[in-house]
Amino acid sequence: MSRAIIVRELGGPEVLCLETQDPGDPPSGHVRVRVTAAGINFIDVYFRSGVYPRPLPFGLGLEGAGTVEAVGPDVTSLAVGNRVAWAAASGSYADQIIAPAVQLVKVPDAVTDEDAAALMLQGMTAHYLSQSTHHAQAGDRVLVHAAAGGVGLLLIQMLKNAGAWVVGTCSTADKEKLARDAGADEVIRYDEMDFAVGIAELTHGSGLDVVYDSVGQATFDGSLKSLKPRGLLVMFGQSSGMVPAFELSRLTAGSFFITRPSLGHYTQTREELEWRASEVFNAVAKGDLKVRIGARYPLEQAADAHRALEGRLTTGKVLLLTSG
Repeated sequence: MSRAIIVRELGGPEVLCLETQDPGDPPSGHVRVRVTAAGINFIDVYFRSGVYPRPLPFGLGLEGAGTVEAVGPDVTSLAVGNRVAWAAASGSYADQIIAPAVQLVKVPDAVTDEDAAALMLQGMTAHYLSQSTHHAQAGDRVLVHAAAGGVGLLLIQMLKNAGAWVVGTCSTADKEKLARDAGADEVIRYDEMDFAVGIAELTHGSGLDVVYDSVGQATFDGSLKSLKPRGLLVMFGQSSGMVPAFELSRLTAGSFFITRPSLGHYTQTREELEWRASEVFNAVAKGDLKVRIGARYPLEQAADAHRALEGRLTTGKVLLLTSG
């Protein structure tokens, strides 16, 4: 029997239940994977709490890495023993999962299972943010909120590799060091000053080309204030809560652009999924991108991992390790 984290009622971390299940044999087009590591992301919190509704009960988690142990009919792209990773397989907080083969990518030998599990959702998110939502280039001036988080540390590195000038925000001295080690040119501490004031000082009032904001409600107003005319605000998360409704006329203050992207829309085709995953994996293999795994929890401590994530006690990637 396999173990899995199941949500039977919405609420706080305490609703996460460790249960046993038999995943069975994979149907047509699917494979069964023995999970090595599952990635924890804020989207899991949104599903658990009901911010993103879905029918109950459900298995939690979307991201992970492991080894194919059974292949269903009509699957020709994968074989038993292949190491694979994924970013959108429901129920990934488990020892074993059944997943559509089309959602899985092969993991190169130079990348560990833990790094692969840490990269699929957050790494490809950083990739589309820096390559597609806005194609970063030399001379860009950008702000990355939550700079010491999983996406933040990867995004800073990608932006710096493109030649951008990067400011990060964070809340502690330890997180500031991580952001600077990742390449941030400047770091503004939330606990020391208003970041919008800090941006005005750093840019002499001219503002930024792009603000990458995964925090949401607490930073939205300041993020708008930090943009230059015709600047872009990329809202890709809401760890502090959802942004309240606002008048579009506020954007006329600088003819600002706002977008709310999601990874699903940037991996709509198999070709795009493979392109983003291979770019991220190759960057790690070459040493151009470093993965920080800030915490590892056994599967049965998923609730503790969620508490740490929501309490902003984590840096880098948080993983659940299974019995696989």
